[in-house]
Amino acid sequence: MKHLTIAPVLILSILFHWGSAWAQALPSEPGRGQTILSPSYDGSGAEMLTLADGLRQVMNNSRQVQITRLEENMAAADTGTARAGLLPSANTSLSHTTFSYQPQVAVTSPGFTVLPGIVAGAGTQHIPQYQRNFWSYSISVQQTLFDFWSSLSRYRASQEILVNKKLDTARVQNVIALDFAVAFFDFLEAEKMVELARKEVERLEAHLRDARNLYASGAITRNDLLQAEVRLSDGQQKLLNASNGRDLQASKVNYLLLRPLNATLRVLDPEFQVREGPFTVEEAWNLALQQRPEIQIVDGSLKALKLEETARKADYYPRLFAKGGYDYTQNQYMVHEDNWSLIFGFTLNLFAGGSTQAQVAKNRYQQAQTLQQRDKLLDDIRLEVKRYLLDLQNARERIRVNQGAADQAQENLRINNVRYAEGVGTATEVLDAVTLLTTSETNYVRSIYDFRRAEAAAYYAVGKDLREVYR
Repeated sequence: MKHLTIAPVLILSILFHWGSAWAQALPSEPGRGQTILSPSYDGSGAEMLTLADGLRQVMNNSRQVQITRLEENMAAADTGTARAGLLPSANTSLSHTTFSYQPQVAVTSPGFTVLPGIVAGAGTQHIPQYQRNFWSYSISVQQTLFDFWSSLSRYRASQEILVNKKLDTARVQNVIALDFAVAFFDFLEAEKMVELARKEVERLEAHLRDARNLYASGAITRNDLLQAEVRLSDGQQKLLNASNGRDLQASKVNYLLLRPLNATLRVLDPEFQVREGPFTVEEAWNLALQQRPEIQIVDGSLKALKLEETARKADYYPRLFAKGGYDYTQNQYMVHEDNWSLIFGFTLNLFAGGSTQAQVAKNRYQQAQTLQQRDKLLDDIRLEVKRYLLDLQNARERIRVNQGAADQAQENLRINNVRYAEGVGTATEVLDAVTLLTTSETNYVRSIYDFRRAEAAAYYAVGKDLREVYR
């Protein structure tokens, strides 16, 4: 009876120990044992945001980044599953059996002749085999000794996939960082556009005041006054459109920061200076080949596919194993109710309908496809690097061309205002000068922010961490 007491305790202890280890090995879920940081926000929406702070927030807390990190956790769990193939498996069972009839064996004895014609001992006897009610339990441990590197290859392939998931998180962080940098510069540009539109309205209002004074004195006609009023109305509409554009860009920045879309946004414009290209086209290509996570992901995928091919080929060969166990069956009719066993053996799938061959062929096609994808990726990255560097060069030249144009347009407006006040110039000349000044200022501002966006894109294209670039 001591077996009946020891068995349940032993089995429950094993299950409790494995359950605890399994729970500790699981990756933690968001909201269970870890905290997901959210962007700092004081409720008023009036904090001063820098580009470096914004990049840090979106690269840590973006929803896309959180999604890829969960994929990392799933890949880590898959790695644990693959590692299980390298470890021994242990099984246990406990059961209670009740028969309607006690198992018995009928044994017929032919008997023996005592005297001629007299036979003694003849008849049929029923010999019990098992008790009618009994307990039984067993514990066994099995370890694969050699499977032609199948389990090891699957485990190493899962490790490569896990590394790829981490690289994919870095890729997503780079993409979201570029998106935020572009949105940040778009918002700064939109603010400048509002400022320029407001200046244009102020100039048109000043011209309208002059036109009304001149009209009141009879120096100009009603047509000049109407022209000034129409142009002022047009300028006010441009100011309204610019304000709406700024609000839209602010909402985009707030969206990337996981803030309320209507939160007030105040940003600090980083110091700007026109710099020469940080690298040549050839240098940029070499940096991109070394640093872009997309290329590393493809290379890791190729390694994983080769390891999976090794694992598939192992199905052609036998799998050697060792198994040890202990069995107990309550039976008073047996000489030994318990027994130990040790088994060495192998298993071999003789025929699987050609599935192994098909899986190996499919794996090789996947490798060929991945190689083609890698070549295409390299071409795409080279083209991307070339485009961003050309955009950067173009914006730099535009800044140089437009740098002095605003000062010249400002002087042109002053001269035309003086001429108009003295009755020498016309209203059309003044309004054209206002438009020319606004256009030159707009071109200059846009060339600056085109340069900033192209610079951020160029650093992204070569695989630089934008947090370090704008630190």
